[in-house]
Amino acid sequence: MGKNNSRKWLLLIIIACASFVIALDSTFMNVAITSLVKDLNTDIGTIQTIITFYTLITASLMLVGAKLQDIYGQKKIFLIGAIFYGVGTFIASISQSAPMLFFGWSLLEGIGGALMTPATLSIVSRTYTGKDRTIALSIVSAMAGIAAAIGPLFGGFVTTFLSWRFGFAVELIVIIFIFVFSKEIKDFEPISTGRFDKLGSILSIFGLVVLVIGILAINSDFVQFSPFIIVFAIIILAIFYYYENKLKNNGNEPLFDVSMLKIKNLSVGSIIRLIASVALAGALFSISIFLQSVMKIDAFTTGLTLVPLTIGLLLFALISPRLTNYISHKLIICFGFVISIIGALLLRFNFGLDIDLITLLPGMFLLGGGLGFVISLILDLALNEIEKKDQASASGFISTSANLGISMGTAVIGTILILGAFGGLYDAIDQYYPEKIDDAHFKEDAKNYVNKVGTLSEDQKENYHVKEISNIIVFNAMKLVMNVIILILIIGLGLSFTLKNIKYS
Repeated sequence: MGKNNSRKWLLLIIIACASFVIALDSTFMNVAITSLVKDLNTDIGTIQTIITFYTLITASLMLVGAKLQDIYGQKKIFLIGAIFYGVGTFIASISQSAPMLFFGWSLLEGIGGALMTPATLSIVSRTYTGKDRTIALSIVSAMAGIAAAIGPLFGGFVTTFLSWRFGFAVELIVIIFIFVFSKEIKDFEPISTGRFDKLGSILSIFGLVVLVIGILAINSDFVQFSPFIIVFAIIILAIFYYYENKLKNNGNEPLFDVSMLKIKNLSVGSIIRLIASVALAGALFSISIFLQSVMKIDAFTTGLTLVPLTIGLLLFALISPRLTNYISHKLIICFGFVISIIGALLLRFNFGLDIDLITLLPGMFLLGGGLGFVISLILDLALNEIEKKDQASASGFISTSANLGISMGTAVIGTILILGAFGGLYDAIDQYYPEKIDDAHFKEDAKNYVNKVGTLSEDQKENYHVKEISNIIVFNAMKLVMNVIILILIIGLGLSFTLKNIKYS
């Protein structure tokens, strides 16, 4: 009995490691943006796209990964995903150009993450029951959130003292660890004998990819096409919904049973998970940019400054399962949103050119702590009414929401940051250098400084004093970013009131 118990929790450790390393990838490079721009001879927009597409590719393939588990078995698909992931981390670690980094990190690791993530949730959900299930799902969820939050410190350490390449090497070590102990992973029997829904897969992948491309287009030379791209993506996803519904009604097996969306906790819970991911990823990305470009602190110090957010998320996530003995899941999640909103408000009023970094710590602790409550418990609530045969599919849907949220957080908040910066460019020049208001060459250098995050030559800085202008622009943009994050969190709070509480049998 004791031995079986130990094996059961050893399985949780393996799954938690997988969840940790996949989530780590989404944030640990944020603090290395300046180094990536220089080392790969590129710009911040390209790096933002690479970061965004890692989570986008993972999100767009998540439903496919979940369905493949049903057909071929969770363990087999999980390990195939680990192979993709391991090869991707190796290629990323030796990248010499932005396209090479994109291939190893965004593409291969994205595919690997899509195959592994649904299995991590469904294996846990099918293995544990009752309070054990709450604890296990909280730990797996918390590991993902903690990894996303601790990423900046980890990335800052390796970037400052070693190289950002070592970050990918560490991930490869974790993947090797997972393979060494893979025999502990229970091999659940496939639960589907139906055909693989190829058309549904194409529609879901294409729709999600086009959606984020439309968002990214806002910050590009194709900005005028962005609304049309986004609307086109929504149309594709609507077609996917009706096609899947038609398959189910005709007695065929769809990629995803859309009738499950009638279960309120699954549909609302997935949206809440997306919102939490948008807020977390957006805050980490924008604050990292602010600290490095405006405050001019190194990657490691940036990571240290973000540690309070990580600690808050970790502490609140760890105590949340115990709190469920006295307070409902729903109330804890609502309270979590309130705490995170307070944290974002504190950050909103503390950004400035001459700020003491200590003033940011309370806001980041509360923002991370509140999200810790939300992220750790929403999975248990969302999957509570799902039948065992649908666990993989539902897990894939929630994972899609979480990863799409991370992707959108980087894309949307990053775009708002840059749009706010460029939107204030004219006013900043008019205020500080009115004699150059019609100097196109001057304004182009200022624009390039913002886009390159401080990589202009010393001559350009001395001639035009662009640094002062770009600092003011980014400072004003951060206010807009925090306002948007607060609005997103308020929406999450409103939705959390509609959730149904868990009743243990």
